[in-house]
Amino acid sequence: MTTYLITKPPLTHLKQLSTSLGLYEHAQINMPRTAHGYCVDDVARGLVLLCHETELDEDSAELVDVYLEFVLKAITSKGLCHNRMNDNGNWTDAASTADCWGRAVWALGVAAVHAPNRRQRSQSLGGFRTLTKTSTRDLMSLTFATLGAGEVLLAYPDEHGARRIVLAAQSRLLPLDESAEWFWPEPRLRYSNGSIVQAVLLAGLALNDPSTILTGIRMLEFLIKVETTQDHFSVTPVGGRGPQDVKSAFDQQPIELAAIASACAQAWAITEDSKWLVEIERAWNWFQGSNDVGSLMFVPETGGGYDGLHLRGPNLNQGAESTISMLTTAQHAFQLATSR
Repeated sequence: MTTYLITKPPLTHLKQLSTSLGLYEHAQINMPRTAHGYCVDDVARGLVLLCHETELDEDSAELVDVYLEFVLKAITSKGLCHNRMNDNGNWTDAASTADCWGRAVWALGVAAVHAPNRRQRSQSLGGFRTLTKTSTRDLMSLTFATLGAGEVLLAYPDEHGARRIVLAAQSRLLPLDESAEWFWPEPRLRYSNGSIVQAVLLAGLALNDPSTILTGIRMLEFLIKVETTQDHFSVTPVGGRGPQDVKSAFDQQPIELAAIASACAQAWAITEDSKWLVEIERAWNWFQGSNDVGSLMFVPETGGGYDGLHLRGPNLNQGAESTISMLTTAQHAFQLATSR
């Protein structure tokens, strides 16, 4: 099998999907579908990706400001968040505390700690504080918010909004029954499942709670077992996966691999157990063809990520979510390779 990890996939396609306003959500093959507009969900993911990049060229550095401004504009004074903007720059939805709120908290929390310059970090922390005036009842929105709140709490232990979110995660994201074989907080896996594990691990780290960390490790072991067929990942399809569902179902989404890789990177940072490095490599190998179909899941020359894996091969459209998911997984794998 050919490997493309000698150099990281470029950000060429991500830049092609981006404008001075934001990041287009969808693509027809490699061309932006401008009529579908922009969304905070994807711009937030892009901001997290760029804040974790060790080297940014001039164009990529400018995108940090574009993405940051987009997320900040989405926030209302009451701490709610819009998600969808049309091609004319107008919000088309009501502000809420749905997933977009959680992803905005995530992105601004990461940027408040890791953005390239002080101005960006200060603006991000201000936006984070506005968002955390409120809270969410949705489990996935809380999950994403914890990924930002945990970062902020580790850097700024007196941030009460961050602590409140992390404490909520500690009580709501743990398994329904810690003695049961199905070691998960919901009766079915849904999407971005590794993010739940990463949030639990980060909550345990931020609260200095070894018990929560141990639970997160057990959840990650459970998730990897469920998401594995033979020697490769066969991740949860769009329709979800329950205890009785067979493996190798479609279509499989790249976001699942990015979430697993991120959870494993968090586990490695806490435990330094090399088995998590192996799982990061396996997640990246999924994009390189070590999957149920044996299909390459990205364009090495441009860094465009394919939108999903079907029984007959990939969906060749290269939207923002899938592109960022591939780049995020590559980022973890590349940092692993260069640190050895």
